[in-house]
Amino acid sequence: MEDKVVLKKMGRRKKLRERIRENPKWQKASTVILPLIFGIILVGLWQGQVLHRLFHTDTFTLPLLDKIGSIMADNKEKLLENTFSTLQVSLMGLVIGSILGYLMALLASFFPKFGQGGLAVIGAFASIPVVAMAPVFNNWTKDISRDASFRSMISKTIVVMLICAADMGLNAYKGLTNLKPYALDLMAIYASSRKKIFFKLRLPNSIPYVFSALKVSVPASIMTAIVSEYFAEYITGVGRQIRENIVLAQYSTAWAYIATACLIGIFAYAILMILQSIFLKRYH
Repeated sequence: MEDKVVLKKMGRRKKLRERIRENPKWQKASTVILPLIFGIILVGLWQGQVLHRLFHTDTFTLPLLDKIGSIMADNKEKLLENTFSTLQVSLMGLVIGSILGYLMALLASFFPKFGQGGLAVIGAFASIPVVAMAPVFNNWTKDISRDASFRSMISKTIVVMLICAADMGLNAYKGLTNLKPYALDLMAIYASSRKKIFFKLRLPNSIPYVFSALKVSVPASIMTAIVSEYFAEYITGVGRQIRENIVLAQYSTAWAYIATACLIGIFAYAILMILQSIFLKRYH
């Protein structure tokens, strides 16, 4: 009898756990609550110098969070100036690269023999490490203008553009070609033109794939812009400030710019997720 009672209690607990896991409200809330708990724990370990003891470092190399926060508060204008420079490059590269990638996907879907070759070339460029690509484009753009800031911006934008074009091209191509067979058959029965098939079938089907590409491209564009700034001529941008301050052993200031880079990425991704929820809700 006792064993049966124990087994019943275990079954109830198990069912309760399963109900909580399968609850849609909990699933949505857990995407916010669990990362928040992890962040609070990490902040506590960092500020309490537990991480310093764990990694055998000191507060000079790994400054405390209150020190980083005070530096960010004292250097607001400079942080905003460099943040704007990084965002300008990443946004330009993201927009141009996404448009170029989608056009290549269109070309590949309409003319498979030629278009797929273009996607392969863009994909090959994207597979090259940014640390190898950025110095090359920096040298290639030296004769574009006498203004070092303009040359620097162009070279960084090209690197970001290539990375974003590859992500968008490959994902958009899937959206334009992975169609339900009965949908194409139905359009064929109605003798629909290629133009109508594109606007009524291929384009709407590619929208979710576009947002899937942007989920990768948005953080990648910011990270690529930051890495490209390491090798740029003009000393501006979050990435360049991280490098300069590390060289000068100003680790607290370098960490302030690292924190700024993290905030830029989080803010940009949050905006993308809001736009996705609004757009796909209307789309569906």
